[in-house]
Amino acid sequence: MCGVVGMVGVTPVNVTLYNALQVLQHRGQDAAGIVTIDEQHNFRQRKANGMVSEVFEKKHMLRLRGMMGIGHTRYPTAGSSSAAEAQPFYVNSPFGIALAHNGNLINCKALKETCVKARRHVNTESDSEVLLNILAWKLTKVEHDMPTPDDIFTAVRGVNAEVKGGYAVVALILGVGLLAFRDPHGIRPLCLGKRETEDGRTEYMVASESVALSVNQFTLVRDIRPGEAILISEEQQLYTAQCAPAETFTPCIFEYVYFARPDSVINGASVYATRVHMGMKLAEKVKLELGDRKIDVVIPVPETSIDIAVQMARSLGLPYRQGFVKNRYIGRTFIMPGQTQRKKSVRSKLNPIPSEFVGKNVLLVDDSIVRGTTSLQIVEMAREAGAREVYFASAAPEIKYPNIYGIDMPTSKELIAYGRTVDEVSRFIKADGLVYQSLSDLEDSVREENPELREFDTSIFSGKYVVQPDPDYFEQISKQRSDDAKQDKAWHDANEELDIYNFEN
Repeated sequence: MCGVVGMVGVTPVNVTLYNALQVLQHRGQDAAGIVTIDEQHNFRQRKANGMVSEVFEKKHMLRLRGMMGIGHTRYPTAGSSSAAEAQPFYVNSPFGIALAHNGNLINCKALKETCVKARRHVNTESDSEVLLNILAWKLTKVEHDMPTPDDIFTAVRGVNAEVKGGYAVVALILGVGLLAFRDPHGIRPLCLGKRETEDGRTEYMVASESVALSVNQFTLVRDIRPGEAILISEEQQLYTAQCAPAETFTPCIFEYVYFARPDSVINGASVYATRVHMGMKLAEKVKLELGDRKIDVVIPVPETSIDIAVQMARSLGLPYRQGFVKNRYIGRTFIMPGQTQRKKSVRSKLNPIPSEFVGKNVLLVDDSIVRGTTSLQIVEMAREAGAREVYFASAAPEIKYPNIYGIDMPTSKELIAYGRTVDEVSRFIKADGLVYQSLSDLEDSVREENPELREFDTSIFSGKYVVQPDPDYFEQISKQRSDDAKQDKAWHDANEELDIYNFEN
């Protein structure tokens, strides 16, 4: 999962893009980047590994001149964590194009072969660079000096016909403007906002989440539709076109459970409100399945589950307490590249408050259970802090299948719920009882905020993939995403960075 943002303004955009990336930091802590177009129609770029506040210093911000730009926060699902794969990416043919991408292409191997045949060089393992080259290849068919909006939309139609997967894209095209488009199923989120300047002109922004708009005083106009492309010219003219046949709208439901910020509105549904509904429905399931157990207090596992746990406590008529203190300077643990590192991270990320556990039967509430190792350690911490009995509630259903559209879920064999019953998972995490949210209740929690959302991408729970991968795809991602593979990648990337350092110094 990554965060993307793009802006066309009438004043310099560097600070606004920086502010947007800071509130999209939760979508990726591995790397960050900004590209702008200056007054001489040159690209200005800064990208590197690290958090947004680490990547951009004052000297970098001063260099990012211009009134149009795009930005990206990375969490890698394809490729590696090398600094060479930080986004945005850039090509200079047939036009200068810079591109940033959130999502994952599931036919990347075939697309690379297409790039080779089209004599386009791909320098990294990133599917985003492949996507950039496919777009550039489609733009080679433009016969005049500068592409028109119709030319751009024709190229996007060609991209949609070639690529498979989930994707939300922002791109700068020199001499043209800002391009944004979304996959035909709308799996990955992307929204449009605008703000009026004092002299009556309009500035536009596109972003993964509406919070990037609101923090910069942009008004949310709407979500970009599945298969739709938006072009904003250098003169702030807005053009739109449907660039893919109408497909079933199936946004990723895990955005609402885990990834998105609660102050965002995605696909017309408030993330905060959907989590309140999740808490109400999960409380009813707890009553049904743990009704004969005595529970003294409801405690969230910070911090995505806090809104859910508050509502659960209210619905259950139980006290709500903050039992864990979170170190906010530690990244999200299931993003960590290996099991050993994740185990170390949980203990440094959370610390219990013993007075909230001693002698109590506690109900811990978390957004989901992925590998189970984090949940196990949290249950153990609760017991070490003095809890008498520990029950566990997951706001998400059982995660049994890998995600192939942009969330780095591991292979099925590394998912604790795959091939196990609820009781077996409960014993693994050493809980006295475990309750999962049902899939139908999760879907209804989002529909209550937007009834027009009839279907969702629920593949990690159901195993039903709206965009079918090639037969050997799961074997490919198993080699890429297993803990052993990530440890190998981390070792390779560290040595690559060391080689670069030694060469430059």
